[in-house]
Amino acid sequence: MKAKLQDLADRWIYLAPIFTILFTGSGWLAGWMGYGAAEAILFTLAYLAGGTLSAYSGLKKLFLERLIDVDLLMVLAALGAAVVGRPEDGAILFVLFSGSNALQEYALNRTHEAVQALMKLRPDEANLVVGDEIRRVKTDQIQVGEIVRVKPGERIPLDGVVVKGSTLVDQSAITGESAGVTKSVGDTVFAGTVNMDGVIDVKVEKAAGQTTLARIVEMVAEARERKASLQLWTERFEQRYSVVVLLGTGLAIAIPLLLGAEFGPTFYRAMTLLVAASPCAIVITAPAALLSAMANLARNGVLVKGGAFLERLAGVTTFAFDKTGTLTRGRPWVVGVEGSEGHSPEEILRLAASLEVHVDHALALAIVRAAKDKGLDLLPAEDVRVQAGKGVSGILPGGRRVYVGNRYYMEEMGIHLPASLERRLAEREDQGETVVQVAVGTDVVGLIAALDIPRPDAVPGLEGLRREGARHLVVLSGDQPRVAERIAATLGIDDYRGGLLPGEKVAVLEELAQKDLVAMVGDGINDAPALAAAHVGVAMGGVGTDVALESADVVLMRDDLRALAYAYYMAKKTQTFIKMGLAFASGVIVLLVTLTLTNHLILPLAVVGHEGSTVLVALNGLRLLRTDARGRQLLTAPLKPFAGEGQKEEAGDREEDRLEAVAGG
Repeated sequence: MKAKLQDLADRWIYLAPIFTILFTGSGWLAGWMGYGAAEAILFTLAYLAGGTLSAYSGLKKLFLERLIDVDLLMVLAALGAAVVGRPEDGAILFVLFSGSNALQEYALNRTHEAVQALMKLRPDEANLVVGDEIRRVKTDQIQVGEIVRVKPGERIPLDGVVVKGSTLVDQSAITGESAGVTKSVGDTVFAGTVNMDGVIDVKVEKAAGQTTLARIVEMVAEARERKASLQLWTERFEQRYSVVVLLGTGLAIAIPLLLGAEFGPTFYRAMTLLVAASPCAIVITAPAALLSAMANLARNGVLVKGGAFLERLAGVTTFAFDKTGTLTRGRPWVVGVEGSEGHSPEEILRLAASLEVHVDHALALAIVRAAKDKGLDLLPAEDVRVQAGKGVSGILPGGRRVYVGNRYYMEEMGIHLPASLERRLAEREDQGETVVQVAVGTDVVGLIAALDIPRPDAVPGLEGLRREGARHLVVLSGDQPRVAERIAATLGIDDYRGGLLPGEKVAVLEELAQKDLVAMVGDGINDAPALAAAHVGVAMGGVGTDVALESADVVLMRDDLRALAYAYYMAKKTQTFIKMGLAFASGVIVLLVTLTLTNHLILPLAVVGHEGSTVLVALNGLRLLRTDARGRQLLTAPLKPFAGEGQKEEAGDREEDRLEAVAGG
């Protein structure tokens, strides 16, 4: 019953202006023809059609929440017009007020279309593979681990991994990518995306309620509740200002009457003042702009978790970037293996890979892949201990405790680095390579050098940030300072910090935050503490990454720094629109109040000015739904591939490489 009443109320928002216009026009015609009783009945019906929802909303807030809102002010003004014998003016007020509410509702509903469209993306049924049979079943009934077959033109029903076939997938609804993405065996696919040209079998990895699509829908819905400070300010302002308007209206009645003025004209002017001074346009400014901007960003693959974070992003002047996977491709490949006397490169690589197979990190996957490429069998490891950002140790056959990690890890473990390897370590680090040390017992016995290259979208993304007002860019890396320096120099970034542990990144961010608003940009996996410590946390490549969706305030659903530049631009543009709307709405109120107090404004014209400004402000915010030429330029800026692009670009890229290596060992 309650749902039906709510549905009726939702529909009546759009029907109310139509019936109010009909009753008002008929009442005016009846009065003109001299049918006084019919005129009174028709104007009463106009009041009921146009004012019932507003009266209900206003009285509910007054009695349940002790708040005075614009709806109540408009109802009082219309009733006041009727009291002084001008019911037609009150009816006109309801015509325009109900029409304005319908337009506002339509405008704000447009901003929810991105979320509503997402909710409809997942198909209700899917093709479940059972032995040699294909069964059509409800998507909600499919279990993790089962296989579904997706034909060309169908939407992928659930998150999973391709286990058979290859195809082109349209992921635009989730990531904003305009071009299809090739998917083959071992690649991850997401619910709601479209299989374009091939038949694929997908092993389900997430149930219906846990898919990336479901999480995005949930978070975008929650984002509507996280309001920006300007929006909260306007809501608080509405309450206090509405009380002031009521008091002012009372004084506008009492003072002239005490001075001997006639009741009718005095009361009518006070009702006009009540309408002219109402803050409706001011209140609608922030939500109209913020919701429109967030819907626009969602369509372009950027998930903002609330207006508060969009507002904060607009004020950011310093952007700190994790290196691996954020500024670089995150797909390093092994470029050199060196062993001390008596230890061959193959032995060093086998020892390292036997431990790194237990670590989920790009460099670890690169080492495992290199061992696999050489056909090396991995050794079983016991008592494996991982220290995030440092290294890993374990006991391999023969009872040997083996350590694999960076120089800080080895120093912490009290492990000795021979002079010969120390020279080679320095030489490789001077070349910008990332070097991992391998130790047996208390001595380092070998080095493994890897190289990663900048992302092709890094340069256009960073240039876009600078053009939009970013003053300070800094690289924060767990690699050696020389490695961080090489990447920073390649990308034209002046400030870099290397050799940082996760906790030290947080300390650097706290230092930077003392001077500026800081955004931290990371991959959302091992940067969660830093993302949480910054004023705004931005996670790269959030598709399918639960940690990114949880820890960041802004999630770039595809790996593209150009989308970050666009989000920064939209955040600033949104703030400009809000300030423009507030200035315009305030100016209109001042003008209308001035004209009312000088007896140059009648109630219908006050209503036109009040409702007209409200509609204009809402429509102005709606413009943020559109991606303008400047935004398209940021999103489509030419990529800049770097030397080495494509060289073993799949090195360490897939989780199945690690699993296959485990099986092979």
